[in-house]
Amino acid sequence: MPDPDPPDHVPPSLPEVPVPSRTSRRAFLVSAAAVVVAAAGPLAAVAQAAAKTPKVLVIGLDGALLSRIEDADAPNLDALRAAGLTAPSSIYAAPLAPTLSGPGWSTILTGVWPDKHNVKDNAFTGARFTQYPDFLTRAETAKPALNTYAVASWNPLTDTVFSAKVDTRVSTPAAEYDTGTTSRAVAQLSGGDPDAVFVQLDNIDHAGHSYGAASQQYLDAIHTADAQVGQMVAAIKSRGTYANESWLVMVTADHGHTDAGGHGGSTLQERQTFLIATGPAVAAGSVRHDVKMPDVAASALAHLGIALDPAWGLDGRPLQQPVADDFDTLRGRLRTRTDETGIPAALLGYTHTPPAGWSVDDSAMGTGGVTEWRGWSFTTDEFWTQAQRDQNRECNVRARDVFAVADGDEWSDKSFSGAFDSTLVSPAYPVTGGRTATLTYTTFYRQDGTQKGEVLVSYDGAAPVSVRAYTADVPSRTETVALQVPSGATTARIRFRYTGGNNWYWVIDGVKITQP
Repeated sequence: MPDPDPPDHVPPSLPEVPVPSRTSRRAFLVSAAAVVVAAAGPLAAVAQAAAKTPKVLVIGLDGALLSRIEDADAPNLDALRAAGLTAPSSIYAAPLAPTLSGPGWSTILTGVWPDKHNVKDNAFTGARFTQYPDFLTRAETAKPALNTYAVASWNPLTDTVFSAKVDTRVSTPAAEYDTGTTSRAVAQLSGGDPDAVFVQLDNIDHAGHSYGAASQQYLDAIHTADAQVGQMVAAIKSRGTYANESWLVMVTADHGHTDAGGHGGSTLQERQTFLIATGPAVAAGSVRHDVKMPDVAASALAHLGIALDPAWGLDGRPLQQPVADDFDTLRGRLRTRTDETGIPAALLGYTHTPPAGWSVDDSAMGTGGVTEWRGWSFTTDEFWTQAQRDQNRECNVRARDVFAVADGDEWSDKSFSGAFDSTLVSPAYPVTGGRTATLTYTTFYRQDGTQKGEVLVSYDGAAPVSVRAYTADVPSRTETVALQVPSGATTARIRFRYTGGNNWYWVIDGVKITQP
């Protein structure tokens, strides 16, 4: 497809680095079991690290694809992955924002999605950085004594995104490009006393624009960036005070690239990103699917001992503090496509089997239709968005890992009879009667025709009562519903009923009930 993001990160020339041919090392992750850090693990690791001075290094590899890092000669990134966490993830597409560097880096650095920071292009038009500042600015505001440093090959980051509160902002001269960015970062990490550092390397993106992600030149650029990452990590370990420091190192990317070259569109390859992280509370060789782009900023702040104020409105959450979610337990049960043809045949991505304690009532559900979406289904972004692109499914950014979806639009793409009428039923949550409880869940709802989404609650098995209804579009967001628990009640069960036909869809994730 045409590249809507022409190469705005242009160096004087692309360094050519000869790389010996080698077979794919995708088996690196295949051999690692999917690990979620046990509840006691993070607490023990954080307690041990508390006696040391916390430090953060965030390295941005512009336009890097994790799948191509696996193919490249990248021993330093491989070593970081073996020592810590690898978290593949995906981002948005238009109309939320195109897959460009401006929105991507703004999301990573501020910890909020584009509907909050409002960056939709590489000119940062309409940016809300005063309301949603970068993580280094938040660190300086909370702890002014911290030494913060940012250096970038793509100058708009240090010129525009990072505020003047950051102690040092360096826009590398174009003639020096990533070589100059790396040398400055290494000097700061080895000889200075930084507490939080951000470094952006640009050449992988340039190679993607010039030669495409499927090219040897793209692999060569990854190899060069890998060596530069290695220099930074070595600089940290060479510090005389290293033994008394606790470093959280995170490597990430703002977007992916097509095989032919370019980004800005809605293909899954353009929407790909990742996080590689090492540090306290990060299990060696672990893989997680619940980590998203805004988590970088939240994780950095948490590691620096800065409490995340709910008033900040962050979308990110610290990777050091995993949040249990019932739907995510289904990842091992996901299966390949049945009726869908646009989804890769080998991709595991859906099931109709609910997690323990949950059920789906399809007693009023129509027959036929596309099997994957007959009634409530449990799926992933990678699977669901490829069922049909450019119908806003890519904007379901606040659901994580496995989520529940009722998709009447896709269901009706094959011969069917009757209506779409399916109810997702939660476990019976314990509650205390006579007190207010709070129902929280992530939702994303797109309305069409006579379609309706309804949330109902039943106490101790009594008749369900409607507490919220959806008959108009609702963007991806977290909902909170106050529940007035009747006196004497001990349990509450939630029902999510979706009715319609050839209409749109409803996403639910992260369901919980809390009570003070």
